[in-house]
Parts: sequence; structure tokens; C-alpha cells
Amino acid sequence: MHSPITLSALSRPLRAALGLLVAMLALSLPAAPANSQPGFDPFGAAYGPVVEVEIVSAAPAARPGEPFALAVILDHIPGWHSHTHRPPPIPSFTAVATELAGLKGTGAAVGPIQWPASKTIKVDFTGDGPMDYPVYEGRAAIYVPLMPEAGASEIRLTFQLIYQACDDRLCEAPVFDDREIVIPIADQSDADAAAAPTWTGDFAAFDRTVFERSWEGANQPDARETAAGGSTFFGLTVPRGLIALVLLAIVGGFVLNLTPCVLPVIPLKVMALSKHAATPAKALSLGAAMAAGVVAFWIGVGLPVALFREAFGDPSALFGIWWVTLGIGLVIAAMGLGIMGLFEIRLPQAAYRVNASADSFGGSFVFGIMTAVLGLPCFGFVAGALLVGLATMPAFDIIAIFAGIGVGMAAPYLVLAARPQWVAKIPRTGPASTLVKQVMGLLLLAAAAYFAGAGVMALVKADPVRAASLPVAAKVASWWVIALLAAGAGLWLAVRTFAITKKPANRAAFSLVGLVIAATSVQFALGRTHKAMDDIWIPYSPENLAAARARGEVVVLDFTADWCLNCQVLKATVLDRQPVKGELAGSGVVPMIADLTSRNAPGWARLESLGQTGIPLLVIDGPGLASPWQANAYTPAQVMEAIAAARGR
Repeated sequence: MHSPITLSALSRPLRAALGLLVAMLALSLPAAPANSQPGFDPFGAAYGPVVEVEIVSAAPAARPGEPFALAVILDHIPGWHSHTHRPPPIPSFTAVATELAGLKGTGAAVGPIQWPASKTIKVDFTGDGPMDYPVYEGRAAIYVPLMPEAGASEIRLTFQLIYQACDDRLCEAPVFDDREIVIPIADQSDADAAAAPTWTGDFAAFDRTVFERSWEGANQPDARETAAGGSTFFGLTVPRGLIALVLLAIVGGFVLNLTPCVLPVIPLKVMALSKHAATPAKALSLGAAMAAGVVAFWIGVGLPVALFREAFGDPSALFGIWWVTLGIGLVIAAMGLGIMGLFEIRLPQAAYRVNASADSFGGSFVFGIMTAVLGLPCFGFVAGALLVGLATMPAFDIIAIFAGIGVGMAAPYLVLAARPQWVAKIPRTGPASTLVKQVMGLLLLAAAAYFAGAGVMALVKADPVRAASLPVAAKVASWWVIALLAAGAGLWLAVRTFAITKKPANRAAFSLVGLVIAATSVQFALGRTHKAMDDIWIPYSPENLAAARARGEVVVLDFTADWCLNCQVLKATVLDRQPVKGELAGSGVVPMIADLTSRNAPGWARLESLGQTGIPLLVIDGPGLASPWQANAYTPAQVMEAIAAARGR
């Protein structure tokens, strides 16, 4: 005969689950918009020729052994500028420094780069008010001193010109322009006839005393320092250096555990560790294996970024492949049903030679990889802070930063493994243990419905016009499945609490939590349904965009995806609320949505044409703007101002 279940027996198993439930609820609530969003880079307005790049040499040909120079000129239109090569930090804003990255030369010694004189102007990139900020503006010349080598026939320079153009409020996407310059060197016999360098005009500011100084160690800046300069992460100014970036990557990885992408799956590992908590060595082994799987996955993600960083985009775009997202949803669903004890899969005997069960090293390693995969849809806030800097960093540094993300994400499992007594009190048998498994299983099924629904919609939304014509019930079906499963978990928690304990305080507390979960879930689904019924957004297509422009209307183009949780938050907290919602519904404004849920969606081509690689992204264009306004993070006031400017007010 079983002994009665006491309050402590109930509260211990449920505290862990309730803590996770409360955290999930907190994360699912819309966040109040701030003046700027940490971890995002507000790339401003657009794709007009606001900066012309010219390459000018001091003479048509160099003379052997005589001073020479090359000028890389950034010619800015009035009102526009670019960041200096060492921009000062601005809270919650990442400036892309002007650089001649990877400058190398053959046929001549390359001297220290001479940067243009900066000018201090007033800027307000974050909406916090004007501030003094040094910039390059007008016709800014970057000088490269050269000393031709004897016997060489030509000077060949290679570098990547990096700059970002801005006005006093908004910035364009950064430019990464690969250049190869070839300058002939006159033959020794013709050297006297070759024109001498002209140190006037564009070269009037060139400091020729550079040829009197040693060039040892010239142009060897720390690329890690350059990439980090001026960026912010979670609202904090990023210090320069690889160590600081790795530490911030660890913080970002840890926070990934608290996102809705990963949080519902953590209870599985907690329960696995609790099962073996009686053996500390085994618990430590399992935790270390899972941590190794998490770190291995993120290093695997970092490798292609490091090797192909010039063409690499946001890794979370992987979820635009419908069968990847749907497959992950099915795997999570199987895990949810399994943890509830509804079935047990028996494999052929040969399969058991590879032990992938929860109490094996291999099984924990694979589970760690799966947990890390689930973090990709919520990776946007980390990518927004780090990927711009990664574009010009050494491969080793890139891999180290991604490894840091893995270490941060794996840290909780290492802590639980080192302190198995923290989870050892979770009961392994009895009604309380069964309730924990059932509630966690239902929450896992809700998470599975999210991924499976996103996978189905990725397939449907390959044709955005057809997707837009779907009935409202089809558009919101997956959200109702998610809500009903989460509500079922809450109601089941409330009902079973009455069966397990007779103490009024316990019944009231756990029942209240369960009812709040149920009510919040249903309210969320109702909100999605109302938005779908009142949807004013038309699907993006090149034809729709061209037609709106031809009518002289303001186009508000929102790049989003079902798998992009950051996009959903921005839309819910800014675009779907007054006063922005009313402005979007006004005459002369066309709210247009480029849904990138599918990798085949036409919006991807438009995203690339804007010089962007990831989302969220909002683009506003109209007759009052010389070039479109773009932002990866924005406030209602910024959107309202951009729409007003696009109207020509």
C-alpha cells in the first residue's frame, strides 16, 4: 500500500515544472518597446548612391624606388557620412568601422594607412537625443603610401573596402567591397620619362613625411578589435578583443536556454538526470555528454560561417526549409508522448548496439545536439549583435565565438550534473512523478505543434499569394493546437492537484497556476485569430510592390517568418498596436508583408537586394524619401516618423 502523498512530495516535483511554466509565460508576453533593442543593428535607409567610391593613384605609373601613393576616396552626398575607422561606442547601436581590411601588396612596400580627418556632427541613431559623433563626410580620402620595389613591373594591391553610410539618424547596410588594384611600374630606362606623382588635388592632404619613418608593423591592426569597436550586446558596450566577445557569446548562449525555443525541452534532461542522481559520477557523465553535444553543434554552425562568411546569412534561416522544421516537430512530439508513457519504441536488436538511451553517453550527446538545434529560431538576437562583426574576423575567432555560445547554452546542464542533489528530490515513481511527466509531456507537444505548424506553413507559403487566400481557420489552426495543448497542461495540473493533495493552500496555488496557463493560452489563440480576421497586410510580390510605387503610395514592407520569434514580438508590440496600426490602415499607405517562412518565398530575393541577410527587417519607402528607410529594430515613434517622411510631410 502506498503512503499518502504529502505537500512536500507534491511541491518538490512541481516547483521545477512551475518555474519553467512561469518563465515561459513571462517570455511569451509582449515586451514593451524601448528606444532601442539590444542585440540589433538599426541599418538605416537604403540603396541610393549616397557614397561614390573612387580609386585614384598619384600618377599613371610608379617610378622604381620612388615614393608613390594610392587614394581610396569616399565621396558622400550632402547630409550623409560614414563611420570613422575607430568609431566611438554608442549604447544599443553597432557602428561598422571604415576599413581597408586584409590590405596586401606585391611589387611595393605598403606603408601605414593615412585616414581622413574626421568632423564632429550631431547624430541620433538610437532615438535618445542628439549627441556629438565623429564622421567622415564630403570627399574623404584614405591614403595608402607605397614604395615600389626595384625590378618589379607592377604594384598589385588587394583589400576589402568596408564602410557604412548614414545620415544623422539612419544607416544603410554596410558595404563589403573586394578590390584588386594594379599599378604599372615604369621600366628603369623609362623612369625619367614617367610622370612624377602629383601631390596636389586629392593628394593635397597626404603626409609625405611617412616615407621618412619606419614602416615596420604597419597596417597590422587586431581584426578582433576592429570588429568589436562600437558594438553593443544586451545594451552593454562591447569591449574590444576576442576574450570579451567570447564572454558575451557565453552570455548569449545561456540566455538561449530561457527562450521558448529551448525551455520546454529542458525538463526532459532534468528528469533524466534525476533518474541517475543517486550515482553522482553517472550524473556528471551524462551532463558532460549533453554539454559536449551542445558545444559540438554550435562549433558545427560556426565552421561554415568562418569558411564562407562573405556569403553566409542568419543560420536560423535553416528553418525556412519545411521538412527540417516539420521533422523537428515530429521528433519533439514523439518525445512528448514518450515521456507521458503512452508508447515505447522497440528497435531491431542490431540498433541497440548503438546506445542512444537517456542513460548513455551517446544518447545524452545526441540530446544535446537536438537541444542546440531548437535554439536556432531564437538565435536572431545573438546574430544581430555578433554577425556584423564576424564578417571581417579571422576564422579562428569566429569559431571561438560560436563555441562560446555553445558553452553558455551547455552551462546549466553542467551545473545540474555537478549538483545532482538539486534534481534528486524529484520523485521517480508515484502520482506526483506521473503528474510532472504528463504536464511536461503536454508542453512538449505544444512545442512540437509550433515547429510542425511552422513546417507546414513553410510549405504552403512558398506561394505567398495562395497562402494569403487561405481561410482564417487554416491560418490559425496551428496556433489553436498549441494553445489547446498548453491549456490542457494547465487544466490537468489543476485537476490532478485536487486528487494528489487535500491541503487548501496547495490546491489553491497549483490550481491557480494551471488556470492562468489555460486562460493565457486561449487568450493568445483568440488574439491571433482576431488579427488574422482583421489582417490588412497584403503579400509581397515584385508586381504588388511596383504597382504601389506607381500609384505614389507609401509601402511599409515587413520581412518576417513563422519561425522568427523576434519578428513576431516586434510585430505584436509595434506594428499591431496603436498608433502604428491606425497609420498603416490609413489612405495612401500599403502595409506589405514579405513572409520568409519558406526558403522558396520571393521575399528572399528582395531581402538580398537590400543588402540584408537576416530578419527582422522593416523597410518603408515612399515619394518623400530619396531612398528607403530600413531598420532591424524599431520603436513606434521611429516607424511613425518614417511613414510621415515617406509621405513627404
